[in-house]
Order: sequence, then structure tokens, then C-alpha cells
Amino acid sequence: MHKYILNNDDCYGWVAVLLHWFMALAILGLYPLGLYIESLDYYDPAYRTVPMWHKSVGIIVAVFLIVRLIWRVWNKQPRPLPQPKLMHLAAKLTHIFLYLLLFAALCSGFMISTADGSAIAVFNMLEIPALPFAFEQQEDIAGDIHFIVTTLLMVLAALHAGAALKHHFIDKDPTLKRMLAMREKTNEN
Repeated sequence: MHKYILNNDDCYGWVAVLLHWFMALAILGLYPLGLYIESLDYYDPAYRTVPMWHKSVGIIVAVFLIVRLIWRVWNKQPRPLPQPKLMHLAAKLTHIFLYLLLFAALCSGFMISTADGSAIAVFNMLEIPALPFAFEQQEDIAGDIHFIVTTLLMVLAALHAGAALKHHFIDKDPTLKRMLAMREKTNEN
């Protein structure tokens, strides 16, 4: 059973796959939700609840990011598929930038939410405290950064998804199948 949970040389295991897809769906949902929040005014009934959902899911994504990074370091990665060196470098840089942009988005979101010194209530079940310091115009500056990095994250995620589809439908290689934990049948399975 553990051979399906862990990555192997040819495929990602179910833990990596579930972390990847949960985070992808959550991040893709957070972006339009954040844009919707910008349209709310103080008297809108959703003014209190929708931002709480956005912040709560953001905190959950942050926890999953930490888990995912630990899992990535602890668990071996599938061997790279044969491709030109430039494509391999582009894939590696894309993954690095996806992680960096996500980290920047989470940090800037935290700084927006805690600029007034208030904790973040995660689905009203637990609170993540604010940093013990703030700087002038923290909410505005962090808000600008948050919008820029999340927009860049969406663009890069779209390119990432497009590349996966290109690999699957045009190159007909197993890149996408590997992230769906679709293992090729061999004598050892």
C-alpha cells in the first residue's frame, strides 16, 4: 500500500497528488473570491463572512504549503522525463516561482489581515495572532503586493496548466499522468 502513497521513480504518490490538487483548487478559488471582496462595501451582508472565508482558506493553504514542502524534501521526486535542457530548466524555474509567488501571496495576505493588530479567526475556530509590530500604511502596501503577486501567480499557474496539457495531448508523454498518480502497469505492480 505504501508504494501508492509515496513517490517512485516514475510517478508521484497519492500524498503529493492530493496536496497538489487541493492547493491548486483552493488557490484558484481564492483569487476570484479576493476580487469579489474588493467589490463589497461595509453594508453588504457578505462584508463580514466572505473575507473570513478568504482568510481562513488562505491559512489552510499556508499549512498545506508547509506540509507539501516538508513532504517534497522527505520524499524522493520522480526522475525527470527526457526533454530538452531548456524545457527542463523552464519547468524547474516555473515550480520555484510558483512556490515563491505563493509564499509572497500568503505573507502579504497575512499582513493585510493583521495590519490593525487583530488576529485572523480561522472559520471562527482558532485565531492566528498578528505580528507584534506594524508599519505605516501596512494594509495598503501589502494589499498592492498581494494583488500583484496573486495575479502573477494566476498567470504562471495558467502557463503551468497549459504546459501540462501540451505534454499530455501534443507530446503524448506521461507528465500529466504522473501528477494524477496514474502508474504504468509493470511486473512489480
